[in-house]
Amino acid sequence: MFARALRLALSIVMIASFAVVGTVVTAGTAQADGCYSWGRTLKQGMSGSDVRQLQIRVSGYPGYGNVLALDGVYGPATAAAVTRFQRAYGLSADGVAGPQTFNKIYALQDNDCTPIHFTYPELNRCNSTWSGGAVSASTARANALVSMWKLEALRHALGDRPINISSGFRSYACNNAAGGASTSRHLYGDGVDLVGSHSFCTLAKRARYHGFASILGPGYPDHNDHVHVSTRSSRHWNAPNCGI
Repeated sequence: MFARALRLALSIVMIASFAVVGTVVTAGTAQADGCYSWGRTLKQGMSGSDVRQLQIRVSGYPGYGNVLALDGVYGPATAAAVTRFQRAYGLSADGVAGPQTFNKIYALQDNDCTPIHFTYPELNRCNSTWSGGAVSASTARANALVSMWKLEALRHALGDRPINISSGFRSYACNNAAGGASTSRHLYGDGVDLVGSHSFCTLAKRARYHGFASILGPGYPDHNDHVHVSTRSSRHWNAPNCGI
């Protein structure tokens, strides 16, 4: 939150400076951001690392049962996800990512690139190094970041009420201590257990729209007290008490 406050203060200083020298910032100009700044409008047919950065931020808007590929290619699926993101926040929904879309993303993220309602420590109560899991520490941390953006989309869809996390990344040692499965997605950094202010069935049902290939909840063994969401190669939704 300090980073966001600092960024706001700097923005105020910048605006004041512009006013002094008579410079006008137009509505078509996206502001620079401490995490990542886009330098061009993105649309179908484009590719590059900036497209992949956009895909990470809209990965929670792939549509029912889908997972958005983070391949750096702005195809129809990415355009559709951008459109859903734009509609969710009351923007002009044309599937083209320009200043209006980028400024909304800037407002939704902190300087470490996490969405404003989730943090790396929430996704890793095991160790601070992200090491000891099934993938490298950098991959586990990157996977957790994508999960956080999906959770931000889920949170917004549920009226911006808090979503609480009981477990995220685990090393093999932490996973064994928790009694987790040997193939648990927690070992990869993208597995997250949800509890809190929403009913478990509300969480499980809504998660189907936000890019989670795996959803396990009430009625599935050992999942009556939380909802597990993650990304995997094939869909595995199982929450029988919720009709899933």
